[in-house]
Amino acid sequence: MTDVNILVAFTAGIFSFLSPCVLPLIPSYLSFVSGVSLEEMRAPQAGSRVRWRVALNSLAFILGFSMVFISLGVSASFLGSLFLGYRSIIRTLGGAFIVLVGIYLMGFFKIAALDRYLQFHLRDKPAGYVGSFVVGVTFAVAWTPCVGPILGAILALAGTTAEIERGILLLATYAAGLAAPFFLSAVAVNSFFQFSQKFRRYIQIVHVGGGILLVIVGLLLITDYMTLLNIYAIRLTPAWLIKRL
Repeated sequence: MTDVNILVAFTAGIFSFLSPCVLPLIPSYLSFVSGVSLEEMRAPQAGSRVRWRVALNSLAFILGFSMVFISLGVSASFLGSLFLGYRSIIRTLGGAFIVLVGIYLMGFFKIAALDRYLQFHLRDKPAGYVGSFVVGVTFAVAWTPCVGPILGAILALAGTTAEIERGILLLATYAAGLAAPFFLSAVAVNSFFQFSQKFRRYIQIVHVGGGILLVIVGLLLITDYMTLLNIYAIRLTPAWLIKRL
């Protein structure tokens, strides 16, 4: 089954990747998890061995932070199921929280603690893909204050479902939205550098757009129109696609 929530979760993951405290540090993380210097990655003569090393370690890193986010989704949905009798209240409070996050992203108020990230000083990465996985877990924990507003909005959305499978799906989709551009940056480092330099001037516009999206989602939840919108989305989805999903 497909619905609007999945699209919202994936878009939220992309917005998290584009946040000011994640995007600028992506090259450093690529270098750290792969053990390949930025100069080696960007060198025109970089061989396929170097590219595969960066790509595979990046996948292990992605798996690490995805597991953390999915675990949070399970927890949010489980809590929602415990208070199933108060589902209407949870939906309203969750919607109000998402609206608040949207207003925050639009820049109407600032919370200094959310513009920072926890610093874990890992001098040496544990060896191999397991080490990259561990660094991915650390990434998820360290960046929680920074991506917290957007992540919290998706967790609130997961909490309103009261279905653990839905929580897993939503947070897996959120992680995919964060992972897709990260992996693309790993396999096309030079293109990523060019993109990030040009994108910086538009970062506030993107945040405002993300804020508007979350405000709309929050209002739909509060008014319970999200369910109606999902019904229409499912009706408009071709039957063959629903079966595949």
